[in-house]
Amino acid sequence: MKEERDLIILLDFGAQYSQLIARRVRAQKVYCEIMPYNTPAAKLAEKNPRGIIFSGGPASVLDADAPKCDPAIFQLGVPILGICYGMQLMAQMLGGSVVVPDEREYGMVTVCVNNEGRLFKGMSGELQAWMSHTLQVSQPPAGFEVLAATTGCCSCAAFENTGRNFYGLQFHPEVTHTPRGQEIFHNFLFDICGCRGDWQMSSYVDQAVAAIREQVGDKNVLLGLSGGVDSSVVAALLHRAIGDQLTAVFVNHGLLRKNEPEEVEAVFRPRLGDKLVVVDASQRFLSKLAGVTDPEEKRHIIGREFVEVFADTARSLGQLDFLAQGTIYPDIVESGSATGMVIKSHHNVGGLPKDLPFCGVVEPLRPLFKDEVRELGVELGLPENMVWRPPFPGPGLAIRIIGDITEDKLLITRESDAILREEIVNSGLGREASQYFTVLTGLRSVGVMGDERSYDYTVAIRAVSTDDFMTADWVRIPYDVLDRISRRIVNEVRHVNRVVYDITSKPPASIEWE
Repeated sequence: MKEERDLIILLDFGAQYSQLIARRVRAQKVYCEIMPYNTPAAKLAEKNPRGIIFSGGPASVLDADAPKCDPAIFQLGVPILGICYGMQLMAQMLGGSVVVPDEREYGMVTVCVNNEGRLFKGMSGELQAWMSHTLQVSQPPAGFEVLAATTGCCSCAAFENTGRNFYGLQFHPEVTHTPRGQEIFHNFLFDICGCRGDWQMSSYVDQAVAAIREQVGDKNVLLGLSGGVDSSVVAALLHRAIGDQLTAVFVNHGLLRKNEPEEVEAVFRPRLGDKLVVVDASQRFLSKLAGVTDPEEKRHIIGREFVEVFADTARSLGQLDFLAQGTIYPDIVESGSATGMVIKSHHNVGGLPKDLPFCGVVEPLRPLFKDEVRELGVELGLPENMVWRPPFPGPGLAIRIIGDITEDKLLITRESDAILREEIVNSGLGREASQYFTVLTGLRSVGVMGDERSYDYTVAIRAVSTDDFMTADWVRIPYDVLDRISRRIVNEVRHVNRVVYDITSKPPASIEWE
């Protein structure tokens, strides 16, 4: 007998926001698993999903080599929701028409719901939505009814066939720019798919612990512990699953925040004892980064050195089994997929080179978003100040210094960042700002300090609010707090005479500058 559970399968056609769709589903306590677009229908049927979602994607359904799903999926008798590319693909495969319109729509649009149907239950009239398309459905397949159009060029912004339980949206309900997107997902998940909404993080802990034990067996695991949220949660989860089979290695690559090495050891030494190994590899990293200015090259160098440091440490410890990493969903998305584009590389994505002495990678956070990782940390009993600290990327300050890296620039970035973090916390903005840091921009400008001309650096402040790190908005820091931060940085950090505030959302910008 098939297991009765809430499960939605998302077929990924390469959209940068495929994982965000999964996050929106899980936010309603329905578990969502992402699978490749070309997964055979028989394999999907084995999982007994309550519904299937087709993601968007960068390809054109009119191209001969456009990604397509197994046609047998439409015979499974499972509700299907197609979003953007997914809607166009559904229309084309079921006999409808997709064309290149005279004009495209990108950004916020007004969608006129002319027929609520099942998908727009309780949402008749106009609603705001985020649109991004170069193609559109001109003629729905037989049996489909048009539910909505835009005030622009899209005459079929949504359709449905209630007899077959097939639904399509040209716009993106998963982004925050579509305010009523969660209501649309709710209608699909509960009214159409019959989900119960009973998935909880405690269930994920049990699943993850069982999966770790099955993968690892009696072998040892080496974890790179940075002290950040992701690696700390991985450490707690692995320790619960395999105990002393875990060795955590903290690598000081010389690119850390102020006092970070001391803080990490103070927190984890009592927990892990001699299973915490501290490696000072700062000179090794900084020598390899000398003169490097390209951010992708920085990331590749740091990623390569990290793996090699772990390999060297593993050899010295005699532990050559598994390497654990704190990879999360946004890392995977930004590093690209089979059909998606690379935004920026993450050193913890892509597996291990064959010549390194590890038999595999353990990545228990791979299906989770940042807010879910924090929730998992609470479930595992980690201290609140650790769970809610702002994230710190693996490459560290290397990607917060624009241009080449020197000891002087690292000092400027560390000191200015410490001032910003202190003032944010003291102002009570620590929970509102999901991530905040300073960037040494590399720009120098004329100023006046002590009645003398100065020609020094510009430091940028970045503070964003987000629940998933796929989209983000800049935090409206009060002027008096910004004033205090600016004055302290200029007065306390040498070689800085100008402070600016980055007020760009994601998208179009990424959260980090590099």
